[in-house]
Amino acid sequence: MRRRELAEEVVREYGSPRVLDVGCGSGRVAEYLLDAGASALVGVDLAPEMLELARERLTRFGDRVELVLGDVLTAPLPGPFDVVVAVGLFDYVAEPAAYVHRVGELCSGSAVASFPRWHWLKGPVRRVRYEVLSDCPIFDYTESQLRSLFTEAGFRRLDIRSPAKSGFLVRADR
Repeated sequence: MRRRELAEEVVREYGSPRVLDVGCGSGRVAEYLLDAGASALVGVDLAPEMLELARERLTRFGDRVELVLGDVLTAPLPGPFDVVVAVGLFDYVAEPAAYVHRVGELCSGSAVASFPRWHWLKGPVRRVRYEVLSDCPIFDYTESQLRSLFTEAGFRRLDIRSPAKSGFLVRADR
């Protein structure tokens, strides 16, 4: 909920921004961003099933929404965007530098992203749930890694928050 609230806050600051939602999934966050004032939203995701759910959820926004099936690294996206949101994406990204760099290429204003970090209680449970039971590698980050990733991608101002012990929220501005 905190990551969605931060993304909404940034969208409201811009008034009526163009927004890119990376890994938009079923459109849950996108719906809030459109309600917060996004004039246009492009959602990109790898899963056609998730995009179908997003299409159903976001139909009331009409032509303010474009959904793209593909990987943000290679998909032709009509940037730049005032705000780029990537929440829930970096848990599963083995090479985050390429993704943060691409976010930087597409972003003319602010990026909002969430990142998990190791927690002694939740960490082992997440490993078993995702890596052992679902054969899905997951990744954790440190604050210094995040500073390096976003600085190297050309962001000048970083606000890294740790609202919960198991993750970070990043707002990065050009």
